[in-house]
Amino acid sequence: MPGYEMSEPQLRCVLPFEAVPTEVRLLRKAAARQLSRWGVAAVTDETELLVTELATNVFKHVGEGVSATLILEWRGERLRLEVHDKSQVVPTTKSASCDEECGRGLHLLAALAADWGTVLTAVGKAVWCEVAITSGKACRRIERAVEALERYQGRRAGGLGLLGGRREAALEESAIALIADLLHWTAARGHDPDDVLDRAQVHYEAEADAA
Repeated sequence: MPGYEMSEPQLRCVLPFEAVPTEVRLLRKAAARQLSRWGVAAVTDETELLVTELATNVFKHVGEGVSATLILEWRGERLRLEVHDKSQVVPTTKSASCDEECGRGLHLLAALAADWGTVLTAVGKAVWCEVAITSGKACRRIERAVEALERYQGRRAGGLGLLGGRREAALEESAIALIADLLHWTAARGHDPDDVLDRAQVHYEAEADAA
């Protein structure tokens, strides 16, 4: 389906929510925290606006209080946002001169997102959009780290593949285990593990300040 690729995302976060105005602020904050954890905080402003619009559309056009889900997926140079609900009514854009609020949000969606669309699901629909992530040095280093952790995780877990939140948690545990293994390797060669950690921290902070 055009614009709705089914390839495995690098990282994925699922955030269920109730479609009420008070939930939107909490959903924005949760999304911002997740982007910070992934190291792609540069697109936080656009993401928060898009999350607000997608979530607001649910309680305006599907029903207040209904259950919905926001999914964040990091796919290479794109951050994908999907909001799933149980209505199969597809949103449509209206003329910019239309006095009604309905449809205006989709113009904002089209203006902010690199791409967007709607797909029907077995239980309703998903409205999705994608935000371009600048392909800089920091992003490439994060991509390399994810690839290394996936290989390391595969050796530890016998190649068992995980999805969604379980995959992210497993990557985090693998990162901790890998750092511990590297410190053991450092000590076994007569180096000071604390010195190595300090030097790595200095490099990290210098690159973060330069980003």
